[in-house]
Amino acid sequence: MSRALVLGGGGLAGIAWEIGVLRGLLDHGVDVTDAELVVGTSAGSVVGALLTTGADLEELYQAQLEAGSGAERPVDFDAERFGTAVLEAMAGATTPQEVRARIGAIALAADTVPEAERRDVIASRLPVHEWPERRLLVVAVNAVTGEWTAFDRDSGAGLVDAVAASCAVPGVWPPITIGDDRWIDGGVRSITNADLAGGCDAVVILAPMVPPEGNPFGGPVQEAERLAATTQVRLFAADEQSAAAFGSNPLDPATRPGAARAGRAQAALVADEVRLLWGG
Repeated sequence: MSRALVLGGGGLAGIAWEIGVLRGLLDHGVDVTDAELVVGTSAGSVVGALLTTGADLEELYQAQLEAGSGAERPVDFDAERFGTAVLEAMAGATTPQEVRARIGAIALAADTVPEAERRDVIASRLPVHEWPERRLLVVAVNAVTGEWTAFDRDSGAGLVDAVAASCAVPGVWPPITIGDDRWIDGGVRSITNADLAGGCDAVVILAPMVPPEGNPFGGPVQEAERLAATTQVRLFAADEQSAAAFGSNPLDPATRPGAARAGRAQAALVADEVRLLWGG
């Protein structure tokens, strides 16, 4: 049986929550980190890269509980302002790709930290900088054309660059240069990109954030429904307690301890369901 783990976007809080959920599942004897395919978007690309390159889950969890932010740079993320910019980008656009290109233009024009500095932060998150043998897909969007891609070990992009691109929140972090192109957050295509797990027998989707219907980004609920026509799939989104732990700024390093603990606690509620699906 082929199995896929899909890890969605959600900032530093999302990284911590996903690690917390995975650690919590392990508390109950369920290990989904052995998936043959891992799809990572934005925050999920960090977690996916860590898991597939052999990071220890308990060590990852303990790291989320540390009070210090380490190399992470605090940022004042205004979700309302970001949402307004997205709505403006949607106005008059006729295709999702056109919307993505307009958001890319916003990202390219934004005053952010230097690209090299941001790349160094992503590199500090990943102890291993080489692509894993296991199949890992990291989604990003071309900032100019709005086209999307799923980077993998055969794409020609380095792992750090691919993850940095997937985490390049428009207007907050700089687009990342890979080859001749600039790339932005894979969440601009979909917060989970769970459709890339099509063809697998069993799919578990962890979604720290679920955008409202009608948003220009793909939604995990709709993706899960489509996958369910041909495969066994379970979508697990952050519950009320977890969402509260994220606060108003999921990019704030201070959210990590609370989000990790909330994810670990939430795992207890879904462990039996995941076990049945995963066959563990």
